[in-house]
Amino acid sequence: MTQKTNILVVEDDPALSRLICYNLEKQDYEVRLAADGQDALEQIARRMPDLVLLDWMLPGVSGIEVCRRLREQPKTRTLPVIMLSARGQETDSVRGLDTGADDYLVKPFGMETLFARVKAILRRVPPPSKTLQFETLVLDRVAHKVERNGRLLALGPTEYRLLEFLMSHPGQVFSREELLEHAWERSSYVELRTVDVHIRRLRQTLNEGDEKDLIRTVRARGYALDLPQD
Repeated sequence: MTQKTNILVVEDDPALSRLICYNLEKQDYEVRLAADGQDALEQIARRMPDLVLLDWMLPGVSGIEVCRRLREQPKTRTLPVIMLSARGQETDSVRGLDTGADDYLVKPFGMETLFARVKAILRRVPPPSKTLQFETLVLDRVAHKVERNGRLLALGPTEYRLLEFLMSHPGQVFSREELLEHAWERSSYVELRTVDVHIRRLRQTLNEGDEKDLIRTVRARGYALDLPQD
């Protein structure tokens, strides 16, 4: 069965969000909805969409700010974003594109126009890989499961996010601060030593059955997913 393209609609106007979601689902997309910027960031952290339709004027964290934060993070730097706005001035569209949006659509717009823009962006920007693999380790982003040598691993949500991030950047060393930024919710306060606790749990699960240790500790620097040194 082919996995549907997942689109996150970030729109605080209930009538417009329902209209967009209904029509996109009729086009056979999988659609999720966020009513504000903070909700959008949290949903993206939990599950990466293939494309984001992002309203400019949102309560709390604005669409421009959401886009800026997405472009700051390696994991979401290339996530396709179409900005939706009632602001039709050229300076507004330039600002939206300069912030990192891939396209800019002025309200009101027809659904056929929206479909054409979505298809164009998805053709231009390939969706992120549904699976990650390193050595004998396979992470399935769709099924949200991890296997090593065909053995299903029981990981908690934090260990899963840590592993997903490390597998996205094999061999690269990350500090505890960087791991906190990528694997924990922005709103949560976590001490640095908590990272060590979760890395230890992740290690124990990965290494069951005397498997070789794939997490390298770099003293005074942090951790990396790497092949063990002989």
